[in-house]
Amino acid sequence: MTITNPILKGFNPDPSICRVGEDYYIATSTFEWFPGVQIHKSRDLKNWKLVSRPLNRVSQLDMRGNPDSGGVWAPQLSHRDGRFWLIYSDMKVVTGAFKEGRNYLVTSTAIDGKWSDPVYLNASGFDPSLFHDDDGRKYLVNMFWNPRVDEHSFHGIVLQEYSHERGGLVGEPKIVFKGSEFRVTEAPHLYKIEGYYYLLTAEGGTGYGHMATIARSKSIDGPYEIHPGNPLISSRFDPENPLQKAGHASLVHAHDDRWYMVYLMGRPIDGDKAYRDKYGQYAEKENLNRGYCPLGRETSIAGIEWRDGWPYVMGGNRPPLTVECGLAEHPWEPSCPTLDHFDNDTLNINFQTPRVPLGKDAMSLGEKPGHLRLYGGDSLTSTFNQAHVARRWQCLDFDAGTSLAFAPVNLQQMAGLVNYYNTANWTALYITFNEEKGRVLDMMSADNNVFTNPIDGDEIPVPDGTEYVHLMTRVRGETYTYHYSFDRDARDDATWHEIPVKFHSHKLSDDYACGAAFTGAFVGMFCTDGSGTRLHADFDYFMYREN
Repeated sequence: MTITNPILKGFNPDPSICRVGEDYYIATSTFEWFPGVQIHKSRDLKNWKLVSRPLNRVSQLDMRGNPDSGGVWAPQLSHRDGRFWLIYSDMKVVTGAFKEGRNYLVTSTAIDGKWSDPVYLNASGFDPSLFHDDDGRKYLVNMFWNPRVDEHSFHGIVLQEYSHERGGLVGEPKIVFKGSEFRVTEAPHLYKIEGYYYLLTAEGGTGYGHMATIARSKSIDGPYEIHPGNPLISSRFDPENPLQKAGHASLVHAHDDRWYMVYLMGRPIDGDKAYRDKYGQYAEKENLNRGYCPLGRETSIAGIEWRDGWPYVMGGNRPPLTVECGLAEHPWEPSCPTLDHFDNDTLNINFQTPRVPLGKDAMSLGEKPGHLRLYGGDSLTSTFNQAHVARRWQCLDFDAGTSLAFAPVNLQQMAGLVNYYNTANWTALYITFNEEKGRVLDMMSADNNVFTNPIDGDEIPVPDGTEYVHLMTRVRGETYTYHYSFDRDARDDATWHEIPVKFHSHKLSDDYACGAAFTGAFVGMFCTDGSGTRLHADFDYFMYREN
């Protein structure tokens, strides 16, 4: 069987893979989006379905006020002693001299069951990972943050024993690995194989210089010897590879007795070829100005072979476009319908909300059967109480749309369709109120916190008697457009009207956004009421169709 990369399209990675019998699970980051962590399941390493979002209670994850691209970083999933163990960071400060967050552990006996309330672990750094040793002892590793302004921020990998019986860390923490010459050492995972402890880390930063590196030791607390062919995988030295930013990896021994590695990567587009260089002269020197990734960071897989006690990526240490696998193929039914009519009492698992769950005062699936009702919340720039339901872009050729009934009575009330990266970067088409024209369609664009109205003065009046308005976006590679229809049964192009403004996909990318930026683009529905009266909008369906 041939696997084509990426295996998880459009889903934020920092992947951690876990095998239980003949089932495989990958846990990946969700940053400021709620519920936290997404877990995909596979039985062949090729076909994956989203089966769990375990951090679904505020008692586990309270991100109200978290910064853009804060929240859940680099979850790590393992299975031991009859239960799943999930480690994660909740990041509260992500820029400047300090990276501040808290590391937690939750457990569950079933991947899609109820996960425990969190056990607090530490706050010394991010990317925590739990290792289960052969003797039953458990150890936490994470990167250790150094706030001294005249020293490197990534101080090394810290190790400390964890006691489940005592519900926390025990003993003294110890820096066991300072990294290789590539620096920015993070994302540690420990493995014990044939008498060696292997410490797999990410280095080089999460951009185009990213890589996975590995070291080994006979003792868990080192010293660790670096792989002679370091790095284990990277596209840093391969600018023509379609899979860029390769790094942050996780190993698995499959039931076909082969080894595989899943890892982070991105698929860039050129955009307007004005790549905003986050790394200054360093990026120019290393030829790292390679474009933009609106799909964010995704997950790919590589085959692993062992030579002289070291793992090597089969075919060389560049990201492979395809991988041969010895497992029997096992496809799944799609986890999300192309057209969701909101007929269930819970949202589809592919939907998320920014930072907080939407309670009864913000959302209802039963107030008007067959509809998603959103009560007007904060603006799309807020880090607190947005009424905003969205899903990931998973390709660069798709249509997404909705139909909504909304009756605003002042200009502070807006509801509609949004393509969204973070609070500073988004575009939206929405129904609002104009003092001269009444109910209208209008637009707004946020471009690194520069706000414009692309159709200023050309608001589109909603005809009297029109209850439902259809809105659609069409993403076509490097650009996307918005469309609308006042026809209740808008089913073909003849009933749709394109707004003559083209937006650039690259402006919804990790590489374009200022500050910390890791999430990739989303598309979804929102309702804003700046007057505080919480006027509601009823959404009849949500459509997401790849072409």
